[in-house]
Amino acid sequence: MTRRPTEAGSGGLSAAQASAPRSLNQLVTDTVREVAACSGAAAAFWRGDEPVALTASHPALPVLIEAEVSSGRGPALEAMRTGRPACCEDTLDSSRWPEYAAAALRQGVRCSLSLPYQSGGSAVCLSLFSARPRTLGTDSVAVAERLVTFGTALVDITTEYREARRDQLQLRDAAQSRAQVDQAKGVLMHALRCTADEALAQLRQISQTQNMKVADVAARIIESHEAEVLEGLR
Repeated sequence: MTRRPTEAGSGGLSAAQASAPRSLNQLVTDTVREVAACSGAAAAFWRGDEPVALTASHPALPVLIEAEVSSGRGPALEAMRTGRPACCEDTLDSSRWPEYAAAALRQGVRCSLSLPYQSGGSAVCLSLFSARPRTLGTDSVAVAERLVTFGTALVDITTEYREARRDQLQLRDAAQSRAQVDQAKGVLMHALRCTADEALAQLRQISQTQNMKVADVAARIIESHEAEVLEGLR
């Protein structure tokens, strides 16, 4: 197995630029570069027992994560269950995770090390792979743990940014909807010679009858009114 890290920026990522896959990609790239015995690496963002984002330095490595998920056991799953590093020193001699060991041997992996970082119901697990047995030891753990902390910090920042951005967009949409409803009420008040409460009741009645959102009904009334105004100017 040769080192073929996927492309990633060499500098830090801002919250606006980062995404979970890009953060994981940078974590994988840095791991392959910094850990001497590491021939390849994979990083997964997990929710429960399922990876929701995964990146790897070699296209064959995700197969190893899939083998763990399908069998329900393996070093990455063990690391997340215990919160401690899990090492498979030699896949040729391993009987602890037979499905994983068989898949690893098919890809030329003889040794692996998985390190977890858990936060709430989510976790990031970094897995290091080597083509030689018993090569990922305590030195590798020390370096990899620092990289995991860095990579997961980026993922945390990204998650916070996305949630803040989502809330911002929801507030913007709500403000736009209120503005449309108010404008449509004005149109109805003028056309029906009614009060604001009566106009709102009319909007809600149309919404229920047509099975539409009040904001969508308001948008149609505004469009229809604007079309009539333009027609009257011709």
